[in-house]
Amino acid sequence: MKEVVPGSRKRSERKKIVIVAMTGRMLMDFVGPADVFTTANIFLRHLDISEGYDVQIASPTAEKKVTTGAGADILCQISAINIRSRIDTLIISNYESHESSAELFDPFYSWLSGRNEKNTRRIASVCAGAFALAKAGLINNRKVTTHWGLNEKLQKSYPQLSVDTNPFFVKDGHIYTSGGVSSGIDLALAMVEEDFGKEVAIQVARELVVYLYRPGYQSQFASLLPSPESSGLSQKLRIWVMAHMQETLDVRRIAEHMNMSPRNFTRVFHKQTGSSPAKFVEKVRVEQARKLLEDTDNSLENIAEMCGFGGLSSLRRTFLRLLMTTPSDYRRVFRKALRDAGLGEHYPLNIIHHSETD
Repeated sequence: MKEVVPGSRKRSERKKIVIVAMTGRMLMDFVGPADVFTTANIFLRHLDISEGYDVQIASPTAEKKVTTGAGADILCQISAINIRSRIDTLIISNYESHESSAELFDPFYSWLSGRNEKNTRRIASVCAGAFALAKAGLINNRKVTTHWGLNEKLQKSYPQLSVDTNPFFVKDGHIYTSGGVSSGIDLALAMVEEDFGKEVAIQVARELVVYLYRPGYQSQFASLLPSPESSGLSQKLRIWVMAHMQETLDVRRIAEHMNMSPRNFTRVFHKQTGSSPAKFVEKVRVEQARKLLEDTDNSLENIAEMCGFGGLSSLRRTFLRLLMTTPSDYRRVFRKALRDAGLGEHYPLNIIHHSETD
């Protein structure tokens, strides 16, 4: 990464950032990255660097208004389909997939498919925006990520992709994809570091009170179990496993409870869930352990016993394999932070003192 030396460059050129707000369902998808780039401008001015970012939030259609679910509509200054000039960084936030709106978005996908390395230095997505890039044919045969809850859908819809929802963001050539919602901030910070060096990116992260490099992986946020609607058999088994968690639950014992032969039960269960009964039981145990780590002060040894792991070493190995973190680290990150840290007052963290206005 480049390191910026104060006063080392004074160029008037600004990098054109276009963030397309595909929907207004999640404001952070497009507002979060925009805040990162505009905050970077403030610190660049302090370093006497006139080069920075020209940030535009664009609508994907001729209608420049983006309706949100937050009680405020966004009136964009520009529609993406009217942009003909070179773009430094194009970010597609989220994705509009409703069939009723498909025809309305056709001009946008046609415009997007014409964006490439010759007219756009970086092309990126936030959350479900990876679907838009895939629909426009921009990420064929690339490594990508998206929200952890959409990985199977993206992979099945576009089998030519290599989808990995562990990282918060992935770079493959000039294509950048990021995970769920706040991962757009992680990606934008990485772009600032790429453009102006680590020190500037650190200052932006401090001002926004976020990590420059967020610890962990998306898998730590993901639910390991199928949704309640996905399989009646899995939900019946989940309830029963929760009631017998400290017992030995092999396939024979489970099949007997379901009044099925072990072989038939294993076949039917795998067909409905895509998982073996043993792996499913393991995930139920992990989900319960997560809840206890988040909500109680029980010792790790006690949690391991309550959830049927047999011991702390088994709990730790399973967490590392499925969640890529240890039980103690998971507890530190996901439990009630203010209560556990004993913070009873707000400490002002604004580090910017200036009279200029954007």
